[in-house]
Amino acid sequence: MATLTVTRPLRGTPRVHRLDLAQLGPNWYAVVMGTAIVANGAAALPVRLPGLTGFGELMWALSCVALAALLGARGRHLVRHRAAARAQLLDNPATAVFYGCPPMALLAVGYATLALGSRVIGSGPAVAVDAVLWTAGTAYALAVAAGLPYLMITRFRLAAAQADPTWLLPTVAPVVAAALGPALVAHLPVGAWQAAMVYGCYAMLGAGVLATAVLLPVVLAALLRGGGLAPALTPCLFLVLGPLGQSTTATHQLADAAATAVPGLAPAALAFAELSGVPVIGVALLWLLVAGAANLRALRAGLPFSMTWWAFTFPVGTCVTGAAALARHTGFPGFTVLATGLYVLLVSAWAVAATCTAAALAGGRLLHRPA
Repeated sequence: MATLTVTRPLRGTPRVHRLDLAQLGPNWYAVVMGTAIVANGAAALPVRLPGLTGFGELMWALSCVALAALLGARGRHLVRHRAAARAQLLDNPATAVFYGCPPMALLAVGYATLALGSRVIGSGPAVAVDAVLWTAGTAYALAVAAGLPYLMITRFRLAAAQADPTWLLPTVAPVVAAALGPALVAHLPVGAWQAAMVYGCYAMLGAGVLATAVLLPVVLAALLRGGGLAPALTPCLFLVLGPLGQSTTATHQLADAAATAVPGLAPAALAFAELSGVPVIGVALLWLLVAGAANLRALRAGLPFSMTWWAFTFPVGTCVTGAAALARHTGFPGFTVLATGLYVLLVSAWAVAATCTAAALAGGRLLHRPA
């Protein structure tokens, strides 16, 4: 079993911690998601700042390393800790909902490879990597989006009062697939294959948005009746931004793809993207203020670090790409300013989450048990 030694010279004897992969859950894919969305945001920004492309490529490379390491660790977890893995999915709804994270991690890294990695590894390999990761991520997303509600209905004993924003994770995954699939349209055979991708992505967008529309009122009602979340779950309030920002991104990406695949649909698709995107981003900004105020209050009260802090990253990143898409299609400079400001917030949030995660791992507060 792997070991990590932490030396504290002022306190004498070094402390040794052993990795405990039995604790490794699907929530760790949020690290990959949060890192890849920083790269994708850099590629999407409507302004080209010095060093931005190189920074985006660095974040893409980090997301690839994180994904590879996590896939290896999770593979070992599934082999050597089958009982724990089974319990995470089938016996504990609080961890089961985080199975929405792995497909989104695959999808985000795949898109980042196409958008930023092509300059490093070449266009052909980048397309191939994105095609593989998008296909795997989409299949996974659909399985989770159908499977988790099935478990909630037939296996878990849940009450509406128990709902919290993590319940939205499985429903957001198909929306992510819908937002990132259109990038592959230009690389598909002209005709039916391209049209199938566009229509399929619209279908996934509709499925994810409608499922979110059903769940979100339940989540909000539970928050209001229950007096708020447990302090450690307060960062999860940001998860509400995910379906809002990602659906805006999806409609604009699909409008671009429709121009190639189904030209007759393109004008209506673009009009729909703009008319729906502006109010949805408005709702997202309103919720950003609510979630931000709640988390500032929790931080002042001494909110301890946990992996939920990664909720500060990916949902905000979807708003970056959504605002950037609005800037691209409308030409309105206010959306450019908004996308840039949100990207600064995203990078700051990623830096805090990444630093705290590294410190917690080194200090033996995550995935370790004392030797």
